[in-house]
Amino acid sequence: MIKSNLKKGRKRLSARAELARILILWFFMGMIYLTLEGIWRGWTNIIMLPIGGFCGIAVGSVNQFPKFYKAKIALQSLIGAVLVLAVEFVSGCVLNIWLGLGIWDYTGKFGNICGQICIQYAILWFLLMPFAIWVEDYLRWIFWREGTPYSLLSIYKELFTLK
Repeated sequence: MIKSNLKKGRKRLSARAELARILILWFFMGMIYLTLEGIWRGWTNIIMLPIGGFCGIAVGSVNQFPKFYKAKIALQSLIGAVLVLAVEFVSGCVLNIWLGLGIWDYTGKFGNICGQICIQYAILWFLLMPFAIWVEDYLRWIFWREGTPYSLLSIYKELFTLK
């Protein structure tokens, strides 16, 4: 099981310090998303930095809640994929349909909804969730020494063996 990075009895941070931590994680997760999307698609749009960053901290925060401290990675991945799909759908409706920016269009993909989300990418998001969780936890460890580092391989082993 993936250990939560929040420790019992951890000193409560001021609102300013907590906001700074969230913004740092948001930026780094957004930059990682931009890089991966650029590699995957061959291009990206700068507006994806805040969207990708938001998804990254939202997904990474799932195992920060006491209810999910010991949740299996498959459940965390499912929750994360649903979160990302919801953000992708709402941001796609605003950016692509309402504003007409045309950043992505899944109209030709099987099982798409309004051309903004589709089954193929839902599966991809599910498979990427352990990576997102690991990155967010690792960043928390690098910057603030929260939690205990673990290997990316261990989190995928847990997913595929359903442990």
